[in-house]
Amino acid sequence: MAKERIISPAAQKRDDVPAPGGGGGGGAAIRPRTMDEFIGQRDLVEKLIIALFAARQRGEPMEHVLLHGPPGLGKTTLAHVIAEEMGTRLYVTSGPALSKGADLVGTLTKMQPHDVLFIDEIHRLPAAVEEFIYPAMEDFKIDFTLDAGMHAKVITYHLKPFTLIGATTRAGLLTGALRSRFGIAHNLRFYDEPDLLEILRRAAARLALDAIGSDALSAIARRSRGTPRIAIRLLRRVRDFGQIRAAGRIDAGVIDDALALEGVDDRGLDDFDRMYLRAMADVYAGGPVGLEAIAATIGQDAGTLEDVVEPFLLQIGFIARTRQGRQLTSVGAGHLGAAIAAGEDAPPRLFAGE
Repeated sequence: MAKERIISPAAQKRDDVPAPGGGGGGGAAIRPRTMDEFIGQRDLVEKLIIALFAARQRGEPMEHVLLHGPPGLGKTTLAHVIAEEMGTRLYVTSGPALSKGADLVGTLTKMQPHDVLFIDEIHRLPAAVEEFIYPAMEDFKIDFTLDAGMHAKVITYHLKPFTLIGATTRAGLLTGALRSRFGIAHNLRFYDEPDLLEILRRAAARLALDAIGSDALSAIARRSRGTPRIAIRLLRRVRDFGQIRAAGRIDAGVIDDALALEGVDDRGLDDFDRMYLRAMADVYAGGPVGLEAIAATIGQDAGTLEDVVEPFLLQIGFIARTRQGRQLTSVGAGHLGAAIAAGEDAPPRLFAGE
């Protein structure tokens, strides 16, 4: 039985509480807190800075923001940064967690002026919740019905002005009505290597990895698929490997060994990517081949391949999408050490005279 109780109403110190993510260097410790600390996505950051300063000068909430793009590029981080810059509280939920309109009532009604509501995977909002949130976004009010039948009556509850930030990896699944209600909409792009290197430098400093050099961080940045989340994950795996297998030493050789254990090659491809490419090269002679056929061949879901595997392979030019299906390019075949017929990089022409 506990012998001690906290009886003082004063706030307790949290110095001994580890940051989320464990190991004393969790995601909260690495995540930037202000716009000045955020690296990359410069055009988006410029738009957000202008909107933030303008809203604060007028004493208004910031406009609703829609962020879309592949996972791991900083959509959730930007929501935290916006709330921090506004000096308000952030409420976090997700589309699948909101099954009916009433699920939002408790959150919306307790929000204070200029607070931020972040809805991840907003494209998965049910239609009933989406219609419920329209008046909340436009007029800061919600309407809900009490009783039923002849005794039913509609109650209007006026909300305090707030900012909604929606994040999605499938912007095409959003309805036009919902998309049009966001004042700022932006697609997050993959990061280039210099930005990833700067992110890794900052993360290494916060993880107390002072001995790791720029060459070693560059090796990780090259294999991070243009995604900060992957870069931080690989850095943590290298840190663990160096601690256990290399007496704390982290250099290019240790990084090669650590990432080889993770199945990540020098271009950032993992076992899943290579299985996809190998099926195209060995089974379908480089294509063209339909996505469903590839998925059935390797025993994976077609949607998973389209959302997880293909974006990066398209970005680095290893595959191409043609009218007939997916096509392995000569660059992708060269990486595998496979041979494809000459001229198959270019999509077939509709007319012989083109």
